Amino acid sequence: MDSRVPEIRKHLKKKLDAYRYEHTLGVEFTCQALAMRYGYDLDKADLAGLLHDSAKRFENPVMLQKCLDRGIPVTAEEERDPSLLHAKLGAWMAENKYGVDDPEILSAITCHTTGKPGMSLLDKILYVADYIEHNRAFPGVEQARDIAQVSLDRAVAYET
Repeated sequence: MDSRVPEIRKHLKKKLDAYRYEHTLGVEFTCQALAMRYGYDLDKADLAGLLHDSAKRFENPVMLQKCLDRGIPVTAEEERDPSLLHAKLGAWMAENKYGVDDPEILSAITCHTTGKPGMSLLDKILYVADYIEHNRAFPGVEQARDIAQVSLDRAVAYET
């Protein structure tokens, strides 16, 4: 385990609401499970899962302003729906607040909501883990969980 993880967990528990914190732990656990399944580095998957929603503690207008203040590019779609910015701002926070300098982890956090062309293994692990973690309950989630054990590519493409 990365030595920063216990302290980051404590900090996030204070900053996130109870639902978001439980979701975060669920994604962290699911990232590790998928990393084991697909032979990826457990520590990197753990850190990506733990930090993926770290910016969700901010209201949309605050998130938008924080991105603008930090020079984080904002698309027209993100300006209309600033909730999408939590991924980009979360990656910025992972790097600048929590000291994560691994480009794979930062990429996975950045694209965990929208995906992107040419996703890496960690990008896919976090994208899928966020969708299927154990707290999620929606029609089709069980099928998505089953698919994730067979093919990450199919799980990324899965639509309910």
